[in-house]
Amino acid sequence: MTVLRANDIYKFYHSEEDETLALKGVSIEIKSGEMVALMGPSGSGKSTLLSCLVGLDEPDGGYVELHGQRITRRPETERAAMRAKHIGILKQSGNLLNHLTVEGNILLQMRLANKYNKEHLNQLIDMVGLSHRKKAYPSQLSGGEAARVGLAVALSKEPSILLADEPTGEVDEETEKRILDLFDQQRTKGGAVLIATHSSMLGSRADRIVHLNDGRIVE
Repeated sequence: MTVLRANDIYKFYHSEEDETLALKGVSIEIKSGEMVALMGPSGSGKSTLLSCLVGLDEPDGGYVELHGQRITRRPETERAAMRAKHIGILKQSGNLLNHLTVEGNILLQMRLANKYNKEHLNQLIDMVGLSHRKKAYPSQLSGGEAARVGLAVALSKEPSILLADEPTGEVDEETEKRILDLFDQQRTKGGAVLIATHSSMLGSRADRIVHLNDGRIVE
């Protein structure tokens, strides 16, 4: 079953008289139970595409469907409701609220999605190996720990699709393997995973690789 589908996405950025075409007719389809790696050089449009796919940014052309419903060209309140229900998002940074603990960040996301479950909360913290740090604040975490908590936050709503932007860019090999195991668990449960990455390890574990270059999907 198709979870997320983008059709002919275009995205422009303007700076005074200059215009940059970041995405040039990108189409992609992600199905339940599969992990797709989105790979390409820096500046190829990976992060821009992810933002359009989750409705954080509106494409200038084309459209995105989530479970067969358009997420593009909707009011932000409706897009936010669709994200809260179906999509887990792991950005390169800024995934955590600094005034909340590890436990508090995960708990907030669960309550926003109306999926609070104390047992699941503790399982998530244990899965990312941070049971001993659940009362810590983001400023007290290492880069790898923060990445793992961000992933726990993204998975807390039990999303039908997880989108991650360079999830292992600043973590050690052991943390990368742990994150990969969590991705595997997501698709084993029938969820989909789309990862923008430069990591050859992540690419090797994906069901397929989509190559993006200069705003286009290439063979």
